[in-house]
Amino acid sequence: MHERERWQMILGVVKDRAVVMVRELIERTGASPATLRRDLAKLEEMGQIKRVHGGVEALNFEDRPHLATRAFDVSQSLQANSKRAIGRAAASLCQDNDSIIINAGTTTFQMVDFLRDRKMQILTNSFPIAEALVARSENRIIIPGGEIYRDQGIVLSPFDGDAAQHYTASKMFMSCFSFGPLGVIEGDALIARAEAKLLGRADKLIVLADSSKFETRGSMAVCPLSRVHTLITDDKAPETVLEEVRRAGVNVVVVREEGDSISSAA
Repeated sequence: MHERERWQMILGVVKDRAVVMVRELIERTGASPATLRRDLAKLEEMGQIKRVHGGVEALNFEDRPHLATRAFDVSQSLQANSKRAIGRAAASLCQDNDSIIINAGTTTFQMVDFLRDRKMQILTNSFPIAEALVARSENRIIIPGGEIYRDQGIVLSPFDGDAAQHYTASKMFMSCFSFGPLGVIEGDALIARAEAKLLGRADKLIVLADSSKFETRGSMAVCPLSRVHTLITDDKAPETVLEEVRRAGVNVVVVREEGDSISSAA
């Protein structure tokens, strides 16, 4: 990993929490203790972080809104090839004149490149998705009202009265914090609430989850498996879990990294 990549990862982790221990940063970056110390010294000199005993502290953490999930830039670098293949498969389910919802996430963001030639109506609470499609597509883009959480690139509102309540969609595409027999799970209450609200405006829910999302984690249930129409994942997903998901009546689509669908079963 190059120096700039390590810096980006370090800053992304620190943005998520007030204090992060050095040993965790070593594990995440794969850098030696000496290399990481040099990285932290440079970042502190640049005014990006503050070093404390045994760890690093975010600057002005309490002064900015934050969510209990990874920053967009950090998540985007994880499982990138699998996410792109999943995004391609998800975009293939869309047609011109569709009205759809795309929820914020780095996996759903991978749909963008494959939707540039479409002419649809898209509601999204993802600032990066909206920005990219407005700039380089003819899709109509609608965003709900609320506050922009910069780290995650998501627009969230604590209120019910926004553009979403007047929107109807044939499909909603959602990434998640984790997925399994209990359904769709999130790691932050505000995100879970926003996703549940959007879900009420769509006929079919299509979940985009790479194989790392099948680890048991998170504590905020968004919806049970019975609400999921289709799951799109990669070929490293645990087959035992996928069988449970299929038995629940969910259509499962498995893709290879190059984007070719290798199985589909209900």
